[in-house]
Amino acid sequence: MSSQPVQGLPILPGSTFRDPTKTAFHRSQTLSYKNGFAFKQTPTVGIGGTRLYVNQLSQAELDELSNKRPTLTYGQPKQAPPSDFIPAHVAFDKKVLKFDGYFQEDVPISTEEHFRIRQVGIYYYLEDDSMSVMEPIVENSGMPQGKLIKRQRLPKNDCGDHYHWKDLNRGINITIYGKTFRIVDCDAFTETFLQSQGIELNPPEKMIFDPYTELRNMPLRMYVTPSDFDQLKQFLTFDRMVLRFYAIWDDTVNMFGENRCFIIHYYLADDTVEVREVHERNDGRDPFPVLIRRQRLPKRIVENKGTFPSCVLEISDQEVLEWFTSKDFAVGKSTTLLGRSFFIYNCDEFTRQYYQDKFGITDFQPVNIKKQPPEEIKQIIPPYNGYGFLEDSLQNCFSLIPQPPRKNIIKMLENDRKVLRYAVRLESPRPEDEKRQFILSYCLATDMISIYEPPVRNSGIIGGKFLGKTRVPKPGSSTENPVYYEPSDFTVGAMVEVFSHRFIIVDVDEYVMNYIEHNLESFPASVVESMRNHFAPRKAAKEALKKIPSHESYTQELDAFIKQIQEHMRRHNYLPDSNMHAAFLEQDKKGSGLLNKEEFFALCDHFKVPIDDPIFQQLIKLCSHGEDQINYPSFLKAFQCQLP
Repeated sequence: MSSQPVQGLPILPGSTFRDPTKTAFHRSQTLSYKNGFAFKQTPTVGIGGTRLYVNQLSQAELDELSNKRPTLTYGQPKQAPPSDFIPAHVAFDKKVLKFDGYFQEDVPISTEEHFRIRQVGIYYYLEDDSMSVMEPIVENSGMPQGKLIKRQRLPKNDCGDHYHWKDLNRGINITIYGKTFRIVDCDAFTETFLQSQGIELNPPEKMIFDPYTELRNMPLRMYVTPSDFDQLKQFLTFDRMVLRFYAIWDDTVNMFGENRCFIIHYYLADDTVEVREVHERNDGRDPFPVLIRRQRLPKRIVENKGTFPSCVLEISDQEVLEWFTSKDFAVGKSTTLLGRSFFIYNCDEFTRQYYQDKFGITDFQPVNIKKQPPEEIKQIIPPYNGYGFLEDSLQNCFSLIPQPPRKNIIKMLENDRKVLRYAVRLESPRPEDEKRQFILSYCLATDMISIYEPPVRNSGIIGGKFLGKTRVPKPGSSTENPVYYEPSDFTVGAMVEVFSHRFIIVDVDEYVMNYIEHNLESFPASVVESMRNHFAPRKAAKEALKKIPSHESYTQELDAFIKQIQEHMRRHNYLPDSNMHAAFLEQDKKGSGLLNKEEFFALCDHFKVPIDDPIFQQLIKLCSHGEDQINYPSFLKAFQCQLP
């Protein structure tokens, strides 16, 4: 049976419009699988989501078939009029089911009650299947009461189901948001409604009341026995009389614990105790002097039950079996006050007199609490690995963040740029090292030694820096207590061992002799005498040179060329021998200041003067006197500023 066509606008251009509610224009699926078999189904929705009425009955036809009765003798019966539809919010408006119940609440912080019974009213609203839980307000209860759970649909389980009035009955437990409520009874309307719906109600139960509330409502009979102890007399007699004890609290068993000193005050006027902390300078603690305020301290109390936490310390006077008194404190004994053990090691003079008069105790020997210092553990210094200076590397053994070693600033300022120079020779079994010359420099500001080798042409050895500035220890000294070379250890002929290399001092600078003359207290007499003997021939040679008459042939050209020679020798680090003047004077037996060329060249070759250098050949030419003689004093003027 097909439905009648719907009359509307003709499907012509300009007479149609797009329905904005239609968004899906796909074809309906007609092929599917069911129980593993493929089957074909008739589509019910066309393109655009329009419902298809092909071979389907309309709603009017379905209503007509539902009201049709079989034809009898008296014909077709009349159609029954449909009943009026009443919505649920109108049918069940202001109809509420009320149940009486309670829930039990644990009380873990009280010794007088372990649980609490709280009565509630559970309301079920039939119009929307919502529920609420209300607790009657009790005056001065100290708890927030009233609406415990606001009106809402309450979840029944984790599957998304909600509580229905069919799930409620007397004598059952229901769990709402983790709390279990016991329903004991309901009102008359609720009972009538549930019975009309065919629900069999359980018999009502008796409401349980809170035992602690009932206990408080009972009048307690108090029996007060008059005491013969006169507290006023005690106060007037012992007012401002305080026993003072010096104690120590050993807290080393705990992490970061230590021994801390305290003063225990016992007030005789009211038998109260006060504990004050003794603060020391820079102890790193906040300035709170009172550890335990003035109060009566319990010595022995009633044993608490297992459910009561002892850390709360809410102790009433009825639970205390014995209080601390003056007889509980004694020098040399430990006393536990509120869980802390204090060892009393001394007391003041008034306390000694009080115990002697009242208890007859005379033994008040103070206890020495000072601990012996622990045995000092000798620090083992690892062997020196050769990197860096010894003092600088040693700082890594003393601290995690090493600091540079301290320097003698006064010494560095007084001896700034003061250097002692020595001409040394390397002691080596190899023949090629015999002619090598070195300059050893000793820096007075830092006590460091550096060695320099002047380069020699065609020697096959690269000259330059042989040893950088460093402090050189003497042979035989250890890394724990190193002994370094000092200026008093250097003299002509002495051997200096520098990191397994041995050097012999063959000459010294004139500045060294001047420094020794001005600091005689720093040098031994043997070193001073050796230096003076070494410089004696040199002084005699200088005096002999002064006696040689000057010749008019010395022109300004020679003086300028001598300065050029000296600059050339400085540039090439040429260090002449200090005995050169004495050797030339000794060869000149007549004292004329002239030597023949054979003798002159022999001496130059002995002192390694580079006469093959063109600039030295020019100097020899200017100093020539005739064909066979040379004026050696003029030649030696070029070496005066270069002498060590």
